[in-house]
Formats: sequence, structure tokens, C-alpha cells
Amino acid sequence: MSEQTVDAAGVKHPRAGERPRIVSLVPSITELLFALGLDRQIVGRTGFCVHPRDRVRVVPKVGGTKSVRIDAVRALQPTHLVVNIDENERSTVDALRAYVPHIVVTHPLVPDDNFALFALLGAIFDRQDAAQHLSDALQTQLDNVTARDWPHQRVLYAIWRDPWMTVARDTYISAMLRLVNWHTLPDIDGGPMGAQRYPAFDLNAQWLADVDRVLLSSEPYRFTQAHCDRLAQDPRAAGGLAGKRIELIDGEQVSWYGSRAIDGIGYLQRYASRH
Repeated sequence: MSEQTVDAAGVKHPRAGERPRIVSLVPSITELLFALGLDRQIVGRTGFCVHPRDRVRVVPKVGGTKSVRIDAVRALQPTHLVVNIDENERSTVDALRAYVPHIVVTHPLVPDDNFALFALLGAIFDRQDAAQHLSDALQTQLDNVTARDWPHQRVLYAIWRDPWMTVARDTYISAMLRLVNWHTLPDIDGGPMGAQRYPAFDLNAQWLADVDRVLLSSEPYRFTQAHCDRLAQDPRAAGGLAGKRIELIDGEQVSWYGSRAIDGIGYLQRYASRH
């Protein structure tokens, strides 16, 4: 594995040394840091960093992904802060630059980007062997999913309601779904700065008539079967979604990158096979 130490912001990072103190503001990255064997170096996390459940609970919380408590992070005296372009506010990250020597910016957009993510963190924190193991496991899953012919499906992947929101084609979620030949609608790209990466939509939108199935994600909005039932009966959606399949999908498995992508691809294959 190449020792890639340039992050998503184009910053080249030196090796961390023997005693890094890491605060992660990204749930999937926190899980990845544990998978790399960095348990003792993780000194802070958000309240949404809940995996691995049996090990993360001892790590102090510093707020949410978009409501970070600056003083709480500063008090932990981290050497490294790991953030994500989509999940964290730029103003928060800029404020923390005064207190944290190294800020590692991540921004995976497709499953293959996880290889570079593993290499980046493995090189910075001297966990190259663990990173290579994860890369090998990810490659196996990608080989498995691409070896099959999956029926083409047009899907609406809902992440929020009131307002209803979905995902653009250039998001990580859409790229994951394309592994099983499921293509998200509407057919739009959100752009590099993310202005329309998670667009709102109306239930009477004409393009809904082209949807083959509706997927209600378990996160960030916690959709339930009751929401599926209500949506199927909502008169606003009668024109476009009448008779369409409306079902729940595990948002963590589809949207979490890092080590979760390995299980996530397996989950998607099982899900698509059953549905």
C-alpha cells in the first residue's frame, strides 16, 4: 500500500509519532480509527460516533457533528482532528485550527475512495498493516458485487422529511447504490461544494413517476415502517408513487464509509437479492 498522506483538502501530513491524541468529528471515521487499532489514541468523538459500541463509550463526547463544542475539543489537547467536508461545518473546523496542530480532512465520494482513506490514516498513524488488511477485505467485496449482473432500478433514497430530502448522483450514497445497479432520482449532481448534494423535493414532483422503488433510510432521519405506510397513503404522492414499493433501508450500511463499507457492500448485495 502506498503511503498516501495527502488529505481531501490537499494538505500533506507528517507521521503522527508515538503518542497522537485524536479527536474524530465523523462517526464512520471514528469506527475506522478503532478498526485500525487506535483505541488508546482516540481522545474525543461526537455523540453520533456510536460504533463500535463496546469500545467507543469510554471516549469523551464533544457535541454533535454540526454542533461541536470548541472548548470541549480544546480541553482534550488533541494533536489531530479528523473531519469531513459533508458532515462538519467549515466555520467549526476553521475555529479549531487555532488549537489543533493537524486537521485531517476527508471526503470519500465513491466506494473506491476508501482505499485512499485507509492508506491516509494508516500512514499518518503508523497502522499500514491494518490499513492493508481493510483494503484487501474491501477489494474482495467489490470483486463480489461487480461479478454479478444486477437488474437496473431507479430509486428514491429519502434521508429526511418535513421537508422531504434525497441525495444527488455525486454523493457516496448514490455511488454505493450503483454497485447493485440502483440509480437515484432525480438525476442531478450536487456540485463540488455540496450546495445541492442533498436536495429537497415535493411529493407531487413529476419525476417521481419514474421511480421504481422508494428507500426510506434509518438515518439521519429515523424512518420507520409507519412512515412507509403513511407515505403509501399520502394523497400528495398518489400521482407518482402509487403502487410503488416503499421500504426501509439501513442508512449506516449505505452511507458510512471507512471500515463499514466492507460490511455495507455485503449488506447491499443481500438487500438487493431479497428485494
